Amino acid sequence: MSSTATTAAAGERVERHAFIDRAFHWVTAATMVALLATGLLPVVGIHFAWLDVHALSGVLLTAVILLHVVRAVTVQSLRSIHLRPSDLTASRPGKYSVAQKLMHLGWTVAVLLAIGTGLVLLKKAGVLLARDPYMLQLKTWGQLTLLHDLAALLSVFLIMVHVYFGILPEKRMYLRSMVRGWVTRQELAAHHDPERVARGE
Repeated sequence: MSSTATTAAAGERVERHAFIDRAFHWVTAATMVALLATGLLPVVGIHFAWLDVHALSGVLLTAVILLHVVRAVTVQSLRSIHLRPSDLTASRPGKYSVAQKLMHLGWTVAVLLAIGTGLVLLKKAGVLLARDPYMLQLKTWGQLTLLHDLAALLSVFLIMVHVYFGILPEKRMYLRSMVRGWVTRQELAAHHDPERVARGE
């Protein structure tokens, strides 16, 4: 094979993220920013009518996550994102590295905790649901609020880590793939095991 053909093959584009998955990522990012802004800015003294926007963003996030779960179970390979013992011993990762899988696990915990507690807290606030502050004891409401706030703080931490690694020069291929959907065959071979990727790992 000539050097020109080799270069062309190395530069060949390989789809990493389908359009629907990229759309899910950016809609989730937008709703998370809206939730964190409406939830945390009033705490630092920036006051505005935030509660309705916060609740609607939470409901949108819940709907998007449900759609994502359905797609993950019915269409995608769960092996590609779940951390398994073999990931710790493999010389090169499949589609996602151990760090990326840990990030996904962190987001799973943060988002599910925020959604679970947030949907119940809607009842106390009387937003989108009939207000019933006596549905639970005061202590229970406090515990739910604490868990909801901890989920928010974990989300802030995860966003900072996610953005930091997303803009590192050596990680730009991942940012590009989340915007345009592809990496080159050379990038794939340099950072991942193409055979594991092909097997859906």
